[in-house]
Amino acid sequence: MLFYFYTNYTFMCSFWNRLFKRKKHIEEPSIMKKYLIVGLGNIGEKYASTRHNIGFKVLDAFADEENLVFETQRLGDVATFKLKGRQIILLKPSTYMNLSGKSVAYWMTKEKIGFENLLVITDDLNLPFGNIRLKTKGSDGGHNGLKDIQETLKTTNYNRFRFGISDAFSKGRQIDYVLGEWSPEESEKLKERLELSVKLIKSFVLEGVNIAMNTYNGK
Repeated sequence: MLFYFYTNYTFMCSFWNRLFKRKKHIEEPSIMKKYLIVGLGNIGEKYASTRHNIGFKVLDAFADEENLVFETQRLGDVATFKLKGRQIILLKPSTYMNLSGKSVAYWMTKEKIGFENLLVITDDLNLPFGNIRLKTKGSDGGHNGLKDIQETLKTTNYNRFRFGISDAFSKGRQIDYVLGEWSPEESEKLKERLELSVKLIKSFVLEGVNIAMNTYNGK
């Protein structure tokens, strides 16, 4: 009789211990997911309104919408934002376009962010003005910023958000065009395109890259 009581007592203790441990495990808050959103561009006032700086401009639009302030930190200006249990880190590298990889690698390492949660925003001559395209991998397409990121990270498998600036320049005038300012017609349409870009970023963070691509590519 004593053995029967002891056996059942031991079993019940073990059962309740497992139950409470499982409940405690369920109630523990999960680690907040982090996302690094990098807008490519060149620092300095003379580049601020150029086509090549659309990456900076998209992040500025995001910051304006959410009342965020960028702070100058190591290798870039940074702003952070929490969105439904996720932390978004906005980065505008201060290394100039051709050395963007150094800043990206540093912040990925510092914040322990994997490739799947990295998004790089860049201008694209091969897309009509204002067209947006999200891809999970690809070549640098002749873009010096993407080229340096690829060489630094040793991979082409990272998410990139290409913003079309069109190729409306004459032969031999590509550099002048890319580093030129938006036309009055482009400036007029830019606000709506930037609002759409912010929505794409939030979709990427909340819904994942595949849904974001299906929703926004080609718009």
